[in-house]
Amino acid sequence: MNRVPENAGHASAGRGSDRAARPTVSIVIPVKNDSAMLSCCLRALKTQTRAPDEIIVVDNGSTDESAQVAREAGAAVVQCPHPGIPAASATGYDHARGEIILRLDADCLPPATWVEDMVGAFVLHPEIAAFTGPAHFSDGPRLLRRPLASVYLLTYTLATVPALGHRPLFGSNLGVRRAAWARISNQAHRHDPEVHDDLDLAFHLGSHYRIGYLGSAMMGISMRPFFNARAFARRLHRGVRTVTLHWPHDFPPRRWKMLIDVRRGRHHEDKRISRGSRVA
Repeated sequence: MNRVPENAGHASAGRGSDRAARPTVSIVIPVKNDSAMLSCCLRALKTQTRAPDEIIVVDNGSTDESAQVAREAGAAVVQCPHPGIPAASATGYDHARGEIILRLDADCLPPATWVEDMVGAFVLHPEIAAFTGPAHFSDGPRLLRRPLASVYLLTYTLATVPALGHRPLFGSNLGVRRAAWARISNQAHRHDPEVHDDLDLAFHLGSHYRIGYLGSAMMGISMRPFFNARAFARRLHRGVRTVTLHWPHDFPPRRWKMLIDVRRGRHHEDKRISRGSRVA
């Protein structure tokens, strides 16, 4: 796993006109019956210091005004008939035209520099195919918002690293190169609504690419899922299911060996390219 300096995104933004032609960016937001929160999220995206090239809202069978809210905000609306976040997210990635695909949820509130920081990190680190970042709760008891979010994400990371062999992706705050998604899109468990799509994506991407962590990309997320014990238990069930769904192929000892072999191959390839560059 790769931790990127917290100023990585801003570093790229200040390097002159050669950064003017940075990668094109698509933002994907899956939604189902969350029009009020989606409206807040889209307003936050309008204040970005680096405007995205497109915003795709994937309507996963909403019966409220979510699709209308998205259209009125200037977002493209894509319908996804298959139930579940995995199907909705994958549909959004498939429709994205940007070289970089950023993903967040309808109840997220991104900081004004989120897109700029993410794009800057991808520009500075071409060897990394996906980035994820931290979060804080934007609602709930004010004094508990940051510490509880930190505990939640740390627990998620500690629980999934042994299974993955590297850092996981966090679905409310992630970015992936479109080329990397294209390579693994047919492997994703997109039609299983009981899968955590971000963890599933981490399994597939991590088998081929490096995943980076961008500390400056702090995302505001809602504490709503944790107000309902039944919903929280379901999230835990989905986490276990996502991990075991990848067995026996990705059973930890077997996956760890595979990752070691892949990283050795990358190391030898980097050395070969480096020697070739010196000769040239």
